Amino acid sequence: MKNKDLQSISNEEIKSTALKAIADGNAEEFIDTVQLYIENLANEIKADYESVIASNDAEILSKRGFRVLTSKEEKYYKDLANAMKTNSGLTDIEMPRTIIDRVFEDLEKDHELLQKINFQNVTGITEMIVRNGDAEAAWWGELTEKIKKELASAFKKITVNTLKLSAYLPVAKAHLDLGPVYLDAFVRRFLLESLAIGLENAIVTGDGNKKPIGMDRNLKGSVQEGVYPQKDAEKIAKLDLATLGGLMAKLTDDGKRKVPSALFVVNPYDYYATILPSIYYRTSDGRWVNNLPFPIDFVQSCEVAKGKAIMGIAKNYFMGLGSQQRILKSDDYHFIEDETVYLAKMYGVGQPLDNTSFLYLDISEIKVSEDAVNVNVVNEVQVKDNTPSA
Repeated sequence: MKNKDLQSISNEEIKSTALKAIADGNAEEFIDTVQLYIENLANEIKADYESVIASNDAEILSKRGFRVLTSKEEKYYKDLANAMKTNSGLTDIEMPRTIIDRVFEDLEKDHELLQKINFQNVTGITEMIVRNGDAEAAWWGELTEKIKKELASAFKKITVNTLKLSAYLPVAKAHLDLGPVYLDAFVRRFLLESLAIGLENAIVTGDGNKKPIGMDRNLKGSVQEGVYPQKDAEKIAKLDLATLGGLMAKLTDDGKRKVPSALFVVNPYDYYATILPSIYYRTSDGRWVNNLPFPIDFVQSCEVAKGKAIMGIAKNYFMGLGSQQRILKSDDYHFIEDETVYLAKMYGVGQPLDNTSFLYLDISEIKVSEDAVNVNVVNEVQVKDNTPSA
């Protein structure tokens, strides 16, 4: 039975409710939430599609998320719809690589954190060779057996199909007659949203147990039943030059690498309540400028707890994600009547490349500077003084 309390909430609130239901182990609420979200999503895409399809204008369709399909993509969706209508097998229907590429492009575009890290589409790839941040990469000298071994240790192999991310794709049979362009939009949008719900959480704070290892995890800590412990949060009281410089120095790994800039991931509440007032000041000509001595990319993420932050080298977090390029029928889940549920499997892995590239911080005791408060007070007084009398 669908929870009536969920009827009037937004899609963003639905996502939060779904994540909380997973954390609480509340299967009934999770199913109700997913069902409502699927209905909202399908009806939203259907309404958009029907409002613009009559125009047959490629530019308008593109702006609303509907693509002009390639011949291979159009054939794929026609075959997919036919297989769904006839309830036949999908084993021999291979999804064109271009569809998965577009999903990952949209995913990266819509999520700032994915733009910063080393996020790669690894569809069709089973292993990646990445730089090992703890070793030197080249030497001058004779090529001896010892140096060969050291050179080999400068890189490490990551198996990218070790973790499976399954997205259940419930397609209402009534929507199959809307055609390939609609089906493409629905498949891409649903896969995009399914990935987005859990991907950022895994990157920020994944515990490594059948999921990626997050930025806040200690790679050298005691692993219990596959779970990597969270790093101890380093408490900072200011965002001044000495504090930020000290943090940047730690990211150099005792001087072994250059760190020209840093990523700073923080909860949206702390970003507005603490970070902005701490780093911005107003000039005499009324402009707001920051006083940071070096580039820092501040990224908001609801997956970071209030009062905490992660600072690090963005490109030293590797996330590889790919698809098996097939959608398979599943008889295990039926959220809505008159729907067949299909399974889209994706494989990947995510982890920091070393244990020193990310710092876990406690920012709960940072106080907003008096200068920032005084500026706001002065501005209020000036506005009042300049208000014409009645």
